[in-house]
Amino acid sequence: MTGPAVPCAADKEQAYRDAIDTIESQTAGEADEVAVMATVACELREALPYASWVGFYRVVAPGLLKVGPYQGGHGCLTIAFDRGVCGAAATLQATQIVPDVRMAAHHIACSSATLSEIVVPLLDGAGETRAVLDLDSDAPAAFDAVDRFRLEQVCELVARRIGWLPSPEEAA
Repeated sequence: MTGPAVPCAADKEQAYRDAIDTIESQTAGEADEVAVMATVACELREALPYASWVGFYRVVAPGLLKVGPYQGGHGCLTIAFDRGVCGAAATLQATQIVPDVRMAAHHIACSSATLSEIVVPLLDGAGETRAVLDLDSDAPAAFDAVDRFRLEQVCELVARRIGWLPSPEEAA
């Protein structure tokens, strides 16, 4: 089974540009963590049909993630930093791309249909992990450098909106 069609890089770029424009306009002036994350999860799920699950896991205690706003089937409720791709992204503070989750011993299978995954950490101004953005796909190798670059942009936008990072104007 191959899963949904994954678009070419140019089509992904356009989908992300449109999604980011919508996210920026929909979240302008909004600082509530749940409202911003819910809007982002919804918009990314709509814009990226190859993503079967899009959501956030928030740091709720040292070394512990808890599911936040998401779109898709059920997610894991809690994930320790020492477990799974989400835990690795949170611990290493680096984007994790897994082209084939069946080959990743540390992958936590919330859905047996998931074949690939990307997880991007959200950091605050002190360099601490505050959340991760997790996308799963039922297609193999669905995520690439375009997804990494654009999702890292989205995470920076989220962190700025909810006050984890200063806005560009405040940073200047």
